Amino acid sequence: MSNSSPATESIVLGGGCFWCTEAVFDRVKGVTDVESGYCNGQVVNPSYEQVCTGRTGHVEVVKVEFDPAEISLREILEIFFVVHDPTTLNRQGNDSGTQYRSGIYTTSDAQQEVARAVIAEIEASKTYRSPIVTEVEPLANYSKAEAYHQDYFLNNPNQGYCAFVVGPKVEKFQKTFAARVK
Repeated sequence: MSNSSPATESIVLGGGCFWCTEAVFDRVKGVTDVESGYCNGQVVNPSYEQVCTGRTGHVEVVKVEFDPAEISLREILEIFFVVHDPTTLNRQGNDSGTQYRSGIYTTSDAQQEVARAVIAEIEASKTYRSPIVTEVEPLANYSKAEAYHQDYFLNNPNQGYCAFVVGPKVEKFQKTFAARVK
């Protein structure tokens, strides 16, 4: 996380399959970089295969680097809560397992405060019928995912999962947040 320049900030988000989350945030104005990875598990530098077993404790995540002069953490989190279902424990659509849990992994108390405030506001608004199960935890044991996972949707737009799962999430972002699209 220390590779951020002084003008940028990073937040790590788990919203199901990292291909989906990365594809959305790659298109957000003010986001300078998105990297797929794993965090908050017990194994150092796990492989995708290890994470998929659900036994490492890791979450599939994206590290979102952004320019706070262009987009706030609050806005990043508002997008995050629209493009995934924060009410399903260890599941996003057909993807199930602890590696697909909803989470916000913070690097400061300030990030944690913003995350908890946004969740409280969404719950108070009754946007969802079920309670939000998104965990808010300090970032631990982060590692970058394998090279073939980076920019997956960009490189494989016609692959089945991308066409039927990732594409609709990207479209939802573009319609809901048209002013935030790069």
